[in-house]
Amino acid sequence: MYARVLKSMSLVVALAFVALMPVALSAQAASTGKAAANDSPSKWDIFAGYSYLAPSGTVHGVNANAIDYGAILSVARYFNNYVGVQLEADEHILNQNKYYPGCPSCGSTWSPNDFEGGGGGLIVRYPSEHVTPFAHALVGVEYAGFNPSPQADVFGVVLTLGGGMDYETPLLGRHLALRLFQADYQYTHEDWGPGYRGNFNMARLSTGFVYHIGTITPPPPVTLACSASPESVFPGDPVTVTATAGSLDPKLNAVYSWSGAGVTGNGTTATVATGSLDPGPYTVKGEVKEGKPGKEGLKPGQTADCTASFTVKAFEPPTISCSVNPSTIKPGDSATVTSTGMSPQNRPLTYSYTTTGGTVTGTGTTAEYSSAGAPTGVIGITCNVADDKGHTATANTSLTIVAPVVAPIPHTQALCSITFATDAKRPTRVDNEAKACLDQVALDLQQQADAKAVVVGESTDAERAITAKQQKVAAKHKKAVVEQFAAQRAVNSKDYLVTEKGIDASRVSVATGSTDGQTVEDYMVPAGATFTNDVQGTTQVDESTVKPEVRKPLAERHPAKKHAAAK
Repeated sequence: MYARVLKSMSLVVALAFVALMPVALSAQAASTGKAAANDSPSKWDIFAGYSYLAPSGTVHGVNANAIDYGAILSVARYFNNYVGVQLEADEHILNQNKYYPGCPSCGSTWSPNDFEGGGGGLIVRYPSEHVTPFAHALVGVEYAGFNPSPQADVFGVVLTLGGGMDYETPLLGRHLALRLFQADYQYTHEDWGPGYRGNFNMARLSTGFVYHIGTITPPPPVTLACSASPESVFPGDPVTVTATAGSLDPKLNAVYSWSGAGVTGNGTTATVATGSLDPGPYTVKGEVKEGKPGKEGLKPGQTADCTASFTVKAFEPPTISCSVNPSTIKPGDSATVTSTGMSPQNRPLTYSYTTTGGTVTGTGTTAEYSSAGAPTGVIGITCNVADDKGHTATANTSLTIVAPVVAPIPHTQALCSITFATDAKRPTRVDNEAKACLDQVALDLQQQADAKAVVVGESTDAERAITAKQQKVAAKHKKAVVEQFAAQRAVNSKDYLVTEKGIDASRVSVATGSTDGQTVEDYMVPAGATFTNDVQGTTQVDESTVKPEVRKPLAERHPAKKHAAAK
């Protein structure tokens, strides 16, 4: 009774799993369906465990008994996440002591006592994170024994339908699973000879452990990323492009290639020669292929490419600043013009200059400005710079040409006057008051080394009359004395300056004037001044005929009284 129930249950479970096979296949084929929770199912499954067999059939009037001594081993190779092929072998040996205790040789009452066989076929699974249900259909051979019979063991065809469920454990890095159950329906026909034929419907229940090997998930496809450095350059500056590959198989060969304007390279890096490139954006393409030497890139996922971009910038124009020193000059003078040019890309520079007046000579950072022929006033100067790419820049500066300063014409300056009217007995004598004036004249001459002095003596009309009268007498008498009052006053004043104050005699001139008075007028004549132009009506004294007088005190009138001579 128990064996029949178990057989029925096994048949129902097997048929249920067979019915689920199309559902699993359709789930596998739907590319847009939800991905399984376990995204890396195994490629190989090896199952080993215990197996219970309950055959149903009669041979030579004897019913087959259930066999609880059994082992099962299977190997499944999956081609994708769901479908694979399976090879399976089992062995079940009847424990005769259980059914015929004390009767090791019961003759014709023996039943089929062992079933062992193997087969292969299709297996379908539906993997998930924790459990994996499966179903399989196999065909193979069954080797069965029956005692007594014309021959002890024979081969027959066996068909297997069934399925089961595996529970994924974290053991051994998730490689070990527990087969919760495997329930199969099997049919086999065995022929031991005439009268010993049997058709067996068998229920098989198994459990054990499954070991996962490999993975169905293909290796990740090769990836490639590119970067250009620097991303912005001027023509002539180098650009380096670097490729970084991902998911390469170290056991395979990798080949890199590059394409793009001015690109050279065959490894992970390439260089770009930008000297001949026009300004603008550019793209470099890189590609990597992996595989066995000579067969790189033949399989899906073994090829990847990337792009990197960079920009060639137009050259920036130079800049220039300009100055001139000195900024104020006189006609005919020159000045230095200085330019400071700069190219952002350090291009070679040349300089030139223009001006609104005069000339500028030079082609370097400094030039010479000449004011010859230029008018007075503000003169503009333009400094020009150009690089070897034809870019230019200018800067302006200016200087001022001032009109020459005309020195004022020096003129004779009137100094102090000396009066001789206080000493009636010696009207030409230089007294103390006269010395005060002459001392100041001497000081002025000492302070102005290039100036000269003119001392002009004057006389009264009465004195001039005396002189005229004396000249008439002298014309008849050679020893007659002629008094020249104006000339004597001038000569005496000069003598004081020379003998008392140490003034060079050549710096002092003496003359007479036509003014009515007993005076001497002192004049300072600066360098460049002309006395006779500034002071009219004077006559130069002949110093060879008019000599300085010796200063003597007056004679005493009364011995008791001494009158000191005027100082």
